[in-house]
Amino acid sequence: MPAAQETAATRAPLPAANMAQTGRNKAPNSKESPRPVVRLVVTDTELGDQEAVPFKSMDFARVIKLFEDPFSRDLTERHVRVLKKIAKHYCNGIPLKDLTQIIQILNICAQRIENHKDFIDPMCEIIKLCGLPFLKEKSSDELNYANAVMQSISQLGFQPTNVNFKIQMAEAGGLAETLVLSLTLVENHLQEKISMLKVLQLLSSTSENCKLMTKAQAGSRICSRLNDPDPSGQLLFRSSEILWNLLENGPKEELISQLSTIECIYPLKDSFVRLLTNSNRHYDRQLRNDLLVIATLIAENNVTPMIESGFAKQLILFATFSEVKSHNPLVKNLKLLHNHEDFEMKKLLFNMLVVLAKEFSAIQLLSDGKVVLALFNYVKANEKPGKHDWPAARFEDLQLHAIATLTTVAPLLLEDYMTCQGNTRILLFLDWCVSQDAFSGQGNCFHGIGGRGNKHAHMRYSLRLLRSIVAQGDETVNQDLCDQGAISQLLGILRKLLTDVDGKEDSVLLEIQADILFILSTACENDLHKKELFGTDGVDLLLQLLKMDSSKFYSGLGHNKLIFCTLDCIWCCIIGCFSSEDYFLEKEGMFIILDLLALNVKNMINIVLGILVEFCDNPKTIPHIATWRGKENETAAKLLLQLWKQEEEELGVRRDEYGRIVDAKKPLVGQFQEAQEVTPVPANSFSIAIIEVAENIRAKLYSIFSKIGFDNLPGLSTLDYVTLSVISRYLDFKVGEVWREIREELKAENIKPVTSDQEVLDVIAKATENISKTVASHQTEIIENQQQTELQEEQQTYAEMKSNNKQIELVMKSWDNFLSRTSNYESLKKAKRLQEKSIESSRPKARPKNAIIHSTQIPHLNTTVASGRLVTVESTPSHLIGGPLADTDIAVKRVSIRGGALQKTMSVKMFNQHSID
Repeated sequence: MPAAQETAATRAPLPAANMAQTGRNKAPNSKESPRPVVRLVVTDTELGDQEAVPFKSMDFARVIKLFEDPFSRDLTERHVRVLKKIAKHYCNGIPLKDLTQIIQILNICAQRIENHKDFIDPMCEIIKLCGLPFLKEKSSDELNYANAVMQSISQLGFQPTNVNFKIQMAEAGGLAETLVLSLTLVENHLQEKISMLKVLQLLSSTSENCKLMTKAQAGSRICSRLNDPDPSGQLLFRSSEILWNLLENGPKEELISQLSTIECIYPLKDSFVRLLTNSNRHYDRQLRNDLLVIATLIAENNVTPMIESGFAKQLILFATFSEVKSHNPLVKNLKLLHNHEDFEMKKLLFNMLVVLAKEFSAIQLLSDGKVVLALFNYVKANEKPGKHDWPAARFEDLQLHAIATLTTVAPLLLEDYMTCQGNTRILLFLDWCVSQDAFSGQGNCFHGIGGRGNKHAHMRYSLRLLRSIVAQGDETVNQDLCDQGAISQLLGILRKLLTDVDGKEDSVLLEIQADILFILSTACENDLHKKELFGTDGVDLLLQLLKMDSSKFYSGLGHNKLIFCTLDCIWCCIIGCFSSEDYFLEKEGMFIILDLLALNVKNMINIVLGILVEFCDNPKTIPHIATWRGKENETAAKLLLQLWKQEEEELGVRRDEYGRIVDAKKPLVGQFQEAQEVTPVPANSFSIAIIEVAENIRAKLYSIFSKIGFDNLPGLSTLDYVTLSVISRYLDFKVGEVWREIREELKAENIKPVTSDQEVLDVIAKATENISKTVASHQTEIIENQQQTELQEEQQTYAEMKSNNKQIELVMKSWDNFLSRTSNYESLKKAKRLQEKSIESSRPKARPKNAIIHSTQIPHLNTTVASGRLVTVESTPSHLIGGPLADTDIAVKRVSIRGGALQKTMSVKMFNQHSID
């Protein structure tokens, strides 16, 4: 008997007769019924005369095809018979392997159950079968079909699922996309549509659903119906919430593209205007601001439909109506309240002006709307509280926001700017910023960073505005600015900042200083009179900034930007004005420039060398360059040569270990330049060789050496002169490089020059190569001469050392002799003292202490005296004995030796033995 059939038989209910036979008899006086005994195994014979037939599963592939095939999906009666057959076939339980297919059939029927009520009864019979234990053919079925059973039970509702699981199932089933597509079916049924929008609002909380909704064009479908009639207001609210979620969680670019159509802009515009002009509820004001944000996002992507629909013009009107009087009926009775929602809307409208200013087609609308005049209404000194409508903190926020908006709008409307006397307004506002007025900023808003308790935020944005104006390069505007004393005023502000900072720098103050320097540079560039106005006061300030601690360059606060602006200001405001240049040199400014160059900051080297090149046109500069010395006492020429070597190493120029030319045909070409193929370019375009001049610093170094000279430069080594020989012919090499490019371009274009031209090209190429070989030969000669000089110096040094060694030997020998004689002399004196003691003891009178001892008195020393010499000290220094010959035992004391030689403080006289007498 098959396992499945056996299991089913085992779990089938037993006949009553069998239960009576197998049950226990009731115990005496027992009221309980007998407990049946269930057998573990039931054989085929016990089931009766039924023949054992293997259990077979149904062909579910054919059943599913019957339900889904277009030609048979409408055969309802046949479908019902199949369902009843399934219920009868699996009356004893459903095998685990067939459960998934049966649930699939039930799902198909569930989709049609509304139109086919006949499915209900057979479906219920099949669902009841799931209440029986599932059957298995193999012991591993439970493990293999665990997930299928879990999913099937979840679909039947026997096991509750969590919210996340439901959301995931909704995402997997594409419910959000289906609902969006179904919106067209309920356009005329308001309540059903609102209910559907509620569901979509919930579903739009996940990115996956937002992708599905965007795929179904949810943006355009919902936004285009914003203005549909709805007394409750639920339609607009739900729709805006869905659009918000889609923009936040979905594919933003694709969604904005859907919204950037006239069909969407018109309903959005009408809804916004209606809420702004006719609604006073807090809820309506919030909804109005949400729609304005959506409109701003659309304008950032494509402003054209905003202009074509007239929405942009209306937004400009709403942004300026409280500052510029208008007779438009939309704003005739409109007044902004001083609540949070209206305050936020005002800032959103300012932001919309910035967005519109980025589109050229909207510039005329901004001019017609008198946007510059409206925004300049905020560029004024903050009055006392109560003088303006907004609270002080909110007015400060709007003020800074308006100035920031002007920074974008005003440069596009310079004519309106000059009509409003923009330069005068800004300079007056800057005067207020540096004044001792009691005002102190709140610093709570985005634009007020760094401005709490001071006016730094106001100064920061005013200078940003002025910087954006002068950056346009309009001569009329810049001249008007200087005519009003802007140069001296800005220098005064910079001086005050440098004085008041006292080491307490922050990013805002550094930005203010950098902007002032940029404005001065732009105003003074190419104008000698303005450079003279900059004068010595400006030079002093720049020198003070140049002395900045180099460790601050990488502080992250903005010191690097400030030092670059300072260098640019030197170039634009000092160079070209001889009086300023001379004063800069007198104040040792060139030494500071060379100190900056010695720091070897990669992105600073180019501009510093440019300043150095320009200053070299002043003859007074050369002595300063020659005088300068670095930290390791290196000269300026040495520093410049180090920079050249460093640059060629980075470019990959081929040189040998001594720095000599390796490739005579390409003496200046680096690896990167060589890897680029020469391609034909138009006559007005630069070739690779010319572009390379501007991309590295070698041309500037050549220019500097051309001014300071190539000969008699102090502090250079032999290898430095080897490199200097290449620099001296840089221009010749570069000209040859350009001619080589011309040859290659002609070759690339398959142009063959005429004979005379070809001869000229060959001569030029040969001449360039000969120059390279000449320089290489000169380099070799320099190295060989140095090696020969070093060899001669080595030989001379060796000879001097040998001579010195001989002298040292003689000195040492004399010294040894002296020590020997000194030892003998001490022995004689000791013997003499012994003899004196014996003589004195035999005489009646004592001999004077300083009496001279004759040779006859020491006969036993005659041999010693005859073979040597006695030393008599005629004059002994007092610092050795404490007095002139006060002690006769001077011989036993050691004479001090300093520095390895006897001091020349005594006079020694040698006597024979007879002189002692």
